Amino acid sequence: MANALKDFKYLSFDVVGTLIDFEGGLTRSFAEIGREHGVELDGEHALSLYRQARYSENADLFPDDLVRVYLAIAPQLGLPAERAYGEKLRDDVRHWQAFPDSVEALANLGKHYKLIAMTNARRWAFELFEKELGNPFYQSFTADDTGTEKPDRAFFEQVFAFVEGEGGAKADILHVAQSQYHDIGISRRLGMTNCWIERRHAQKGYGGTIEPAEFAKPDYHFMSMSALSDATDEAAID
Repeated sequence: MANALKDFKYLSFDVVGTLIDFEGGLTRSFAEIGREHGVELDGEHALSLYRQARYSENADLFPDDLVRVYLAIAPQLGLPAERAYGEKLRDDVRHWQAFPDSVEALANLGKHYKLIAMTNARRWAFELFEKELGNPFYQSFTADDTGTEKPDRAFFEQVFAFVEGEGGAKADILHVAQSQYHDIGISRRLGMTNCWIERRHAQKGYGGTIEPAEFAKPDYHFMSMSALSDATDEAAID
């Protein structure tokens, strides 16, 4: 049986896709390039092509890899396969926005827990995302820090080691994420308590995130960060 929400000491978070709207950022950039060249794009189609290209064997660290991804999928979108547009896709990460409920929810959750960021993004990108989110994190782990990406268990084990170094334990952490593939499945296999934020509950498919081999039932399930925040407030009162 999962711990009660009020019993956790740490909340660990996936960032891109859970707190930062990366799909919205990507589709806006693709649409801008399309308008420049008279091409009308289907956002979901662009995301499906992105997903296929992003998770290839020759992938680089995110979001630097967006240059390669753009060059790989531009012909299929009817866009010019020019490096300058790939660099625009990468550099537009600087303008990616938080989901409307992320900042307020994180500020409130930070009153109850120590918040840990766990992101496959490089440190330079995470620093932009953290600022967009109101600098809520107690500690952060990026692909640059860990030398790996989720769902590699080694990424999670570095977080466990940090918490244990503070006298805590894995059981003190609730892992919060939207990606079944990168976070919910592996956190389940590692014995963590997890919380699925189903950002795409009103949309079909997995969008820009790879589809998991199998669905992992989460311990907690909310459609938004605000719903998680409200639930923790209620748990604190009980």
